[in-house]
Amino acid sequence: MSNTSTPEVFETEPAEVFIEAAHGQSTGHVDPTLLGLEPYQWVSISMAVLLLFVFFVAKVHKTIAGGLDSKIQAIKDNLEEAKQLRAEAEALRQEYADKIAGAEQDAEAMLDNAKKEADGIVKKAKEDTAAMVARRERMAQDKIAAAERAAVDELKAKAANASTAAAAALIAANHDADADKALADDVIDSL
Repeated sequence: MSNTSTPEVFETEPAEVFIEAAHGQSTGHVDPTLLGLEPYQWVSISMAVLLLFVFFVAKVHKTIAGGLDSKIQAIKDNLEEAKQLRAEAEALRQEYADKIAGAEQDAEAMLDNAKKEADGIVKKAKEDTAAMVARRERMAQDKIAAAERAAVDELKAKAANASTAAAAALIAANHDADADKALADDVIDSL
């Protein structure tokens, strides 16, 4: 057997104070009053007094408005600073974009100049090579012509020496002293 019992709860009604009127009639529930005013009226009056005190004596509204104005001014200052920073950033971005464009143009100009200089160097090298080849060709032709002249002169000298030696041998073999005398006389007469 289990001896568990639950406590019994009784329902009660709130206590009401009934005031009997002068003729024996009951009027119902009565709330306490002070100076003839109901509690909600006292709450309203106290709120009005508190608000009047806050606004006129403590001047909280000016403090709140001043705080809000200072916050608004701080936000405006931040916005103005942000606008200035944005303008500066845009100016810097434009400046660097111009510098990049200028650098690209400079690079293109340098590339064009380098190509022109390279073409000029190649052209000059071709001209110098052609001139050097022509000069060497002339030198070779001059050496060949000089060698030919030297060979011809040497050949003429050998031929002259050989013909002189052959003539001397023929003259010595075919002429005697009388023939030489007659020949010498003819040469003298022709002069």
